[in-house]
Amino acid sequence: MKPMKTLVSSIAIACAFFGAATSFAAAAECSGTIRVLAQPRDGLTLLEKYKDEFTKLSGGADFQIDYLNENDRRAKNKADASTIGKYNVYYIDEANVALFASSGWVAPLLDYYPKDYDYADFDPGRQKVATFDGKVWFAPLTGGGDLMVYRKDLLDAAGIQPPKTLDEYVAAVEKLNQPDKGIYGTALRGQRGSGANVWRWMPFFKGFGGNWFDGKTPAFDSDAAVKATETYLKLFKYSAPGSQTGGWDEAVGAFTSGQVAMLIESTPLVGMALDKKSSQVADKIGYLPPPTPLTGGGYGHGLAIGTKANKDDAAKQCAGLFIGWATSKENEQRRLAEGQFSELNRTSVMTSPKFAEMYGPALGQALADTGKVTAVNFWQNPQWPDLGDRWGIILEELITGSRTDIKGGLDELNDFAKDLASRSQ
Repeated sequence: MKPMKTLVSSIAIACAFFGAATSFAAAAECSGTIRVLAQPRDGLTLLEKYKDEFTKLSGGADFQIDYLNENDRRAKNKADASTIGKYNVYYIDEANVALFASSGWVAPLLDYYPKDYDYADFDPGRQKVATFDGKVWFAPLTGGGDLMVYRKDLLDAAGIQPPKTLDEYVAAVEKLNQPDKGIYGTALRGQRGSGANVWRWMPFFKGFGGNWFDGKTPAFDSDAAVKATETYLKLFKYSAPGSQTGGWDEAVGAFTSGQVAMLIESTPLVGMALDKKSSQVADKIGYLPPPTPLTGGGYGHGLAIGTKANKDDAAKQCAGLFIGWATSKENEQRRLAEGQFSELNRTSVMTSPKFAEMYGPALGQALADTGKVTAVNFWQNPQWPDLGDRWGIILEELITGSRTDIKGGLDELNDFAKDLASRSQ
């Protein structure tokens, strides 16, 4: 691998590429290879077709993307970023952005992200997830919030309007539940894990006014935490079979196979539900933001600038240029053309005529509306996975009935959190 070199600013090339005046005041002309550590994504694979375009734009740079599955990517990311730093760009996600940012392993993105790439165009929910301690750390490649997706035919037959409040949603789930006909009111995630049952529980917790901590004191014994858990467990009475110990795959699979009347899930569900190759209900669905007061569960994965491999500002600018190009409107339009729904992140693309042509005019508006209520529900702290996974175990026991004391389970989590917090001080 050739070392990355930086030369003088090259505005003309960028102007020719975009056909407009640019503001790359600090963008350096680059050469050598920009190394990227990522997990497989169709949108990244698509970039390989346009390497020559980036080389021309940058004034001579190439890029190499090394792919690992999610768990291995996270482990190698952490090991590399904290030691030798071979990679100029890291693929990070909502679960580890706090660790990478607070450890100084990645640089504040907007210091080096060219302004012409219009970071403000990203979905507001994605922007929230990419922000920690008041600064942006990555450019989104995938992510989302939550949508309420429902069977229009079943609601029409029952004379039910799409619910806009949680009380209406619970009542509709009860009425639509017809297990004797193989139809269930909803589907939830029961499988333990910070990204499984806890992920779907958190919008209830935050919607009812819950907070993980009151200052530095754990606050899981609050009325909001109890009410959230009671509501979540009540809805499980009407949840599709297999979901009590299942996760995303089981919940989404139950909906797309026609077993579920209404579902609140992460937005990539819609792309699957609309795909006639994988969905039996593609022509029967409607979608709205989650019913109030639920918050959308914001998550996101994206590209960040490593600090060890990029030893000076010029190198960071080259990494920022690559990230800007990789997540640009132009490349997102290419992902749209390829039908890569789960890898669309920009408001301009999701509200474009082409998006409406492919997915219908209502979906773009629903995604824009849900972006406004999308929130960072999880605890933005390097120890979040430990805390979330612990609650996931207790919550799974409550769902399956091996534990019945909600308040006792939350008190146990409180004690665990106190110990966790004391070890980090």
